[in-house]
Amino acid sequence: MRILVTGGAGYIGSHFVKILGESGAHEITVLDNLSTGHRAAVLYGNFVQIDLGDTASLRDLLSRIAFDAVVHFAAHIVVPESVSEPLKYYRNNTLNTTTLVDLCLEHGIRSFVFSSTAAVYGEPAEGVVSESSLLVPINPYGWSKLMSERVLLDTAHAAPDRFQTVILRYFNVAGADPDGRIGQSFPAATHLIKVAAEAALGKRDKVTIFGADFPTPDGTGIRDYIHVSDLAALHLRALEHLASGGSTAIFNCGYGHGYSVREVLDTMKKVSGVDFPVTEGARRPGDPARLIAENRKIKAAWGWKPCYDSLEFICRTALEWERRRTY
Repeated sequence: MRILVTGGAGYIGSHFVKILGESGAHEITVLDNLSTGHRAAVLYGNFVQIDLGDTASLRDLLSRIAFDAVVHFAAHIVVPESVSEPLKYYRNNTLNTTTLVDLCLEHGIRSFVFSSTAAVYGEPAEGVVSESSLLVPINPYGWSKLMSERVLLDTAHAAPDRFQTVILRYFNVAGADPDGRIGQSFPAATHLIKVAAEAALGKRDKVTIFGADFPTPDGTGIRDYIHVSDLAALHLRALEHLASGGSTAIFNCGYGHGYSVREVLDTMKKVSGVDFPVTEGARRPGDPARLIAENRKIKAAWGWKPCYDSLEFICRTALEWERRRTY
């Protein structure tokens, strides 16, 4: 297949491009505006620097290359920023996605894999969510992704012979390429495991726990962490599903169990051998006590068996990447 990967110079997108490139079976074009991505992270394919808001350049690209599929990672992802700058998120995450879908229809691109998020579930009281759980985002980031999901689903419903999509809802993505070639280099990242790796290497003076009074065994929030390479592989599986005539589907992407903030920090201290400082702060608005993926649907549909379901492995790969990171 000829595949267009938007946001392919970013954290998750670059890991997908690596897996896709190593398969040797596809022609890859990576599109990124490099606002947060890195050209050095693109290990395979042809790279084009285009902003998704540049409709003319995007249309020209799709006119020149007869793509079979689009895998759409490009998005703004910082929750606090989405609260202070909501239009930035609705413009890039929702409007640009809508334009991209419109161009797919215009150019006969049937298969579309979409990078979504567990933020569409908001603050679920039950702590474990399935694909049919209530969708109540609590910030513009979550809403921008949910609106994009609606655009995709309605388009697939209206034109099933011309457009089908797989929507993948990510839980907490962490870790780095086991080969050490790429990893998370998002500017001023707030992801716990990356922050802990930076603290272990002296790049931060401490790690702050935001909320130590949750109704959990140790008082800290519990999250479902999925290794980035396992998540990247699911995008390849989604492409195969659509290429074989599969229909539109939504899947949670998580391991189905979680770890508390304290468990993550203890694990990072163990793998690094560094007892870095940890302080406690107030809860952040909108942080649920527990958020875990019910993942029976993706296991049943695709027989999915993750390769890297180990908190120690996730922390170790994140640490090794942070140790050797050059961009």
